[in-house]
Amino acid sequence: GSEMCIRDRPEGITVQSRLSAGVGQVSVDPNQMESALLNLAVNARDAMSGTGTLTISTDLVTISEDEALRLGELQAGPHAVISVSDTGVGMSSEVIARAFDPFFTTKPMGQGTGLGLSQVFGFVKQSGGTVKLLSEVGEGTTVKVYLPRVDTPLVTRSDRSGDDAPRGNVNETVLVVEDEQDVRSYSIECLQELGFSVLHSSDGPSALEMIAAHPEIRLLFTDVGLPHMNGRELAEKARRMRPELPVLFTTGYAQDAMFQQGKLDPNAELLTKPFNRAQLAARVRHLLDA
Repeated sequence: GSEMCIRDRPEGITVQSRLSAGVGQVSVDPNQMESALLNLAVNARDAMSGTGTLTISTDLVTISEDEALRLGELQAGPHAVISVSDTGVGMSSEVIARAFDPFFTTKPMGQGTGLGLSQVFGFVKQSGGTVKLLSEVGEGTTVKVYLPRVDTPLVTRSDRSGDDAPRGNVNETVLVVEDEQDVRSYSIECLQELGFSVLHSSDGPSALEMIAAHPEIRLLFTDVGLPHMNGRELAEKARRMRPELPVLFTTGYAQDAMFQQGKLDPNAELLTKPFNRAQLAARVRHLLDA
């Protein structure tokens, strides 16, 4: 995909690639990989406002058991690392902390944002990897995409990844309440793939009507930041109707004040965005079985 970034670049930007031999195979969707790289390149280009160097490099690294535990998102073993670096404006630690929030952008309104880092992150996590962001204000930014190297036949791998996630059945109905359409669609798709029945709504008032009309709803999965009525208020009202209803909250802001004080009810949990299917499955299953 690097030809595309080059075609699209302003005159003052130099593109260089440093590709190592022998990185091995990774198991990813090639179209998604291409669009992820293109997004990272476009973000890098925009950060340089007309002059600078964009470097795309690949390396093979072996993650030790210690590093895997420390990173918490990777398995130990060989990983291909694809790095996209720019010499642009860089990011402050506050921006880095929010860079993976869905729909967070540093770009002015009306400038195309393409896919955000959250989608790149979601795709990489689905592929068993992770994304690390290194940046300093004024020094540029490097995004490193880690993907596990696969030397096993791909068939066994994809069979295995589907079975890791705890499953549901059609008698277990989850109500998804989320105002961002992309996140709502992703959540619905994940839950349906896992075998759950799904109802959905984009705000609190309509969610409450659904809970009243559908006694078969077994779990409420709601975003915290909703219009009209936030997820917390929705959960309180829902509990008045159905005291036993478990609630799974989700938020892109891990530092959300309402959760820092640990004020979660016994049958409620929090899942931070971006999440993947296995994480969602584990939380839903845990709450339903509690």
